[in-house]
Amino acid sequence: MISDGLQGLLSERQVDSPVARVVRALSGHGAVSAAQIARTTGLARSTVSTILGDLKRSSLVVEVETRSPGIGRPALAHSLNPEAGTCLGVLLGRNEVRIVLADVAHNVIADVAIPLERDYRPDKATRTVKQAIDNIYKEHSLPFSGLLGVGFAVSGPIAANGRIMRGSLLPGWYGVDLRSTFEPVLQKPIFADNESNCAALAEMMWGAATGVEDFVLFKLDLAIGGAIVANGKVLTGIAGTAGEFGHMLLDPHGDLCTCGNRGCLQLYCSGATVLSVAERRLARAITLADFVKTAQAGDIGFQRLLEDAGEAAGRGLAAVGTIINPGLFVISGGMAAAGEMLLAPMRSSYAKYTLVKPGDIEGPVPQFVTGRFLDNDNCMGAVGLVLRHHGRLS
Repeated sequence: MISDGLQGLLSERQVDSPVARVVRALSGHGAVSAAQIARTTGLARSTVSTILGDLKRSSLVVEVETRSPGIGRPALAHSLNPEAGTCLGVLLGRNEVRIVLADVAHNVIADVAIPLERDYRPDKATRTVKQAIDNIYKEHSLPFSGLLGVGFAVSGPIAANGRIMRGSLLPGWYGVDLRSTFEPVLQKPIFADNESNCAALAEMMWGAATGVEDFVLFKLDLAIGGAIVANGKVLTGIAGTAGEFGHMLLDPHGDLCTCGNRGCLQLYCSGATVLSVAERRLARAITLADFVKTAQAGDIGFQRLLEDAGEAAGRGLAAVGTIINPGLFVISGGMAAAGEMLLAPMRSSYAKYTLVKPGDIEGPVPQFVTGRFLDNDNCMGAVGLVLRHHGRLS
């Protein structure tokens, strides 16, 4: 099976052969030209051409046409054969498990969400994930043997060894080892990172940060998350918690946060905080998506809540900007669907509180843009963990 050959090349860890480097470039970047592969791998163009020829003869690689914007002939690119293997991205969310199935040519095949009760336990999650995966592969008549790996996006900090840390939206999972939990059940390589790092990977591979090697992702959802990308790599830090902007301390005497500290940023601008105010006003429950839609429809009170959240978020990001001075902020999460209603006060607050003010220097200023994958960036990024072999738990 061609999937066996691909698994061998992607799992090769001791000898970084030219063939494995080309295959990893194709796995991580999708359909690319021979010249792009040469730049990515550092191999000579002639070497890349020879390897691509061999891979095409073995059916691991196929030629595809890509079309650039404008008028012109389609360009020839190379991609891993979609039949060579599949990968899965799984979100362990606050009250749901979501699964995205994709092939190694970066085509999404299925996207399934399974609602669960709040604070579901690991044993429930393993059964749910296994059953859902079996159903997906059966429904699409795909061989489970072609599954190269499973990436997990976790709603909270996760250490490099795969253990979930304090401050997660899954409090019952504190200290749980993802590899020992899921690998015996799935019998496949396990990859994992927190959902914001996964979101940054998705935006870097396919979204608002395509081609950008240095940026900050700021995620405004029920909780606040984020990621720092430098030189094309998502920074994790010594404990795996780099980019946890939601737990930046604004007021040491403020309200108590889930992480055990007081006055964290997410207490002032998270979706959960905004919804708590909105629900008191409505005297009923409301989803984050409905809150945003109501604000966009003209509700003055909800618009003010968005403005306040944007102002608080801008203050937090001003500290980030003072420290690392990024050129791009990608704003993601459910609240980002509000667009300029949220981004405008965020930019204004950022400009007010960061060190370098607009007009202080000539040249470009930091850009604030909405992410492309507001609905499923975490799952798409979990797929990216497998395609790029990031976050492997071993």
